[in-house]
Amino acid sequence: MNERRIALMRILDSRKKYTARELAERFDVSVRTIQRDLDYLQQTGLPLYTETGPHGGYRALPNRLLPPLHLARDEALGLFLMLQLLEEIPDIPFGSIREHVSEQYYAGLPQDVRDSIDQLKDYISFRMMPTHAESPYTSLILEAALNKRQVKMHYRSASGERWTEVYPVGLYFDHGYWYMPAHSKDRIILYRSDRIIAMTMLEQTLPSLPTLREWMASDDSRTGIPSKIKFTAFGARLAESDPLFQNVCHQEWEGYIPSGELSYVSRLLLKYGPEAEVIYPKELRMRVRQLLQDSLNSYLRDAEAD
Repeated sequence: MNERRIALMRILDSRKKYTARELAERFDVSVRTIQRDLDYLQQTGLPLYTETGPHGGYRALPNRLLPPLHLARDEALGLFLMLQLLEEIPDIPFGSIREHVSEQYYAGLPQDVRDSIDQLKDYISFRMMPTHAESPYTSLILEAALNKRQVKMHYRSASGERWTEVYPVGLYFDHGYWYMPAHSKDRIILYRSDRIIAMTMLEQTLPSLPTLREWMASDDSRTGIPSKIKFTAFGARLAESDPLFQNVCHQEWEGYIPSGELSYVSRLLLKYGPEAEVIYPKELRMRVRQLLQDSLNSYLRDAEAD
């Protein structure tokens, strides 16, 4: 494919409509040459929609086949490493790309590049937290977020199953699960996508809906309780991989914990054992102490039985 045809494909990809004469003038070629280029692009998989009449022209249809990738050897290796990483993430939106690229693009590579890719598999591995929870609606959630559309979903929570209507903000993957922040009744609520039993997209839109990036960058509007946790040197190292405690400084963490999250944080701190101590608030300290006592009681009963 020559440079003119690649540039032509990008212009048509803008979703605007162009006449053959406008395209010919843009590339300084004849109308007949442009028509041959358009015929060629259609044969390579670019579906063009043609409108006749004085206001007609050419434009590309949505969900069209995109141009093939032209990658250098190292770029091809990097692409397949990314695909291998994505294979470890369950129910990734539009996940059919993994199979399509792995089979179709891989089959068209030179044999030496395919050999290099096969060899890489023996020398690199991505360890992800395993999960058996299925999230079949990730693509629909992302489509709704992109178009700021409302969805109706049947959701399973700790209090039972219910139908609700929300506006998805986006998706993020964390510790083996997909999470969907969504606007509901003037606030953002966080849902686990694997707990969605059924979902359909509605026509209603919310133009003021923030993007996921905007939501994640915004300050937490919930009232926070001043908190301080002291870590041992080993505990501070463990905290480096914990999203909540990543900003540990001099083996101490200070911040604000929403009152509704104290139960979650107290259970999170159990994994640190003696490597972390809550200095304040008192309520969090008492919660952790009670959980540790409950855990210890099981072992004390074993000792008494012996």
